[in-house]
Amino acid sequence: MPKYVLLLWQDESKAERPGTPGFDTEMGAYGALQEELSGAGAFLAGEPLQPSAAGQVVRVRNGSTDASTGTVASGAEQLVGYYEIECKDEADAAHWAAKIPAAAKGAIEVRPVWSM
Repeated sequence: MPKYVLLLWQDESKAERPGTPGFDTEMGAYGALQEELSGAGAFLAGEPLQPSAAGQVVRVRNGSTDASTGTVASGAEQLVGYYEIECKDEADAAHWAAKIPAAAKGAIEVRPVWSM
């Protein structure tokens, strides 16, 4: 069965904060999705990501390494998490992507994984 990575894009500045009722509700929705994915045998991996300011961008040009804090992406939405799933086809992957809570606040990028 093909594998897909679902990349969760959302404006970090508008994310629910831990300790708030909205955060608890959102985490409950993610927990329910996790159970549904696992029950369907589709879940392979997935994690939330720390804020983009905690990340690094590393580039090597002409043998010289440059590392800077932040993200490659520019714009209103940042990469906030991912799922790796296994399902029958791209339509099925899009079906799962639509169930991710971040889809209602940002976007979910569905990328097929190359089998090597």
